[in-house]
Amino acid sequence: MVSDDYLVECKINDDSDENSGGGEPIDIPPPPPEFASKAPTPVSITPTPPTASAMPTLSNTVNRDPYGINKHLKVEVSNVLAEPARLRSIDQVWLYSVVGFERTRIWTYRCLTLLFAVPFALLCGIFLAILACLHVWFVVPCIQLSNTFLPCLRSLCMCAVNVFISPFCMSLALCCSQIAISLSNKDWHQMRGVAV
Repeated sequence: MVSDDYLVECKINDDSDENSGGGEPIDIPPPPPEFASKAPTPVSITPTPPTASAMPTLSNTVNRDPYGINKHLKVEVSNVLAEPARLRSIDQVWLYSVVGFERTRIWTYRCLTLLFAVPFALLCGIFLAILACLHVWFVVPCIQLSNTFLPCLRSLCMCAVNVFISPFCMSLALCCSQIAISLSNKDWHQMRGVAV
């Protein structure tokens, strides 16, 4: 199912019949290359003035959490305060409680963001810039270099182990393989007596 964020509003005027009556020509943008036919589509060349500025305007309808990062913070009065059916306060008390809750929540949030939002946003920007710089210029090149040079280093290490360390360990193992330890009953009883 497609969310409402991806829907596009199309303005269609059904009052005009095929633009008859000598009106302005309709601007039809060319289709994307993957949907274009072999024959070129005629496009009128009447310039249209820009209707909206390039910068988005701030309004209350802008979705400031398009990816739903803070879904868990959508708290309403009904999530916190609720009266059962039989225990009810006076209607004005309930109304003023709800208004007080909402106003306090909103204005406290606004005051705190006024104090902390810009400095914290700057710190987050600096932190993410440092992480991006380290990732681009240090972590990924180190990984790529290690992926390039590790097979060569591995073969050199294997050669060094096979030439120097493996014969020494095999000789030491052969020498130690002839060592045998035998315990007599006397030694066994002495060890048990010491342990007890």
